[in-house]
Amino acid sequence: MIDANDFFDALSDETRRRLLALLVNDDELCVCELCFALDMPQPKVSRHLAVMREDGVLTVRREGLWIYYRIHPLLPAWAYRVLDQMVQGCGGLALFADDRKRLGEMPNRPARCCG
Repeated sequence: MIDANDFFDALSDETRRRLLALLVNDDELCVCELCFALDMPQPKVSRHLAVMREDGVLTVRREGLWIYYRIHPLLPAWAYRVLDQMVQGCGGLALFADDRKRLGEMPNRPARCCG
């Protein structure tokens, strides 16, 4: 069970909210997709992903060289509701819309064989 303080700490950072919004909509994304969508360097994105993984918000799956992140499937229902409301509230903001647009335009996105 995730600690509520850890969950809300994860939401307190704008970069993490942007990452979570993409993951809520796309279910599972690799680090390269998230870096491309946010237009940020891999070390910065990976640091934020690690924080959320350590807090129990995200889970990871490795497929060959690719590492895929997704919202942890064992989050309590209240946490999923908070994430859904966050996406609804922020989805229309230019920053979040730009992230979605960049992700949609990413060339050579990795194919998923098992996702």
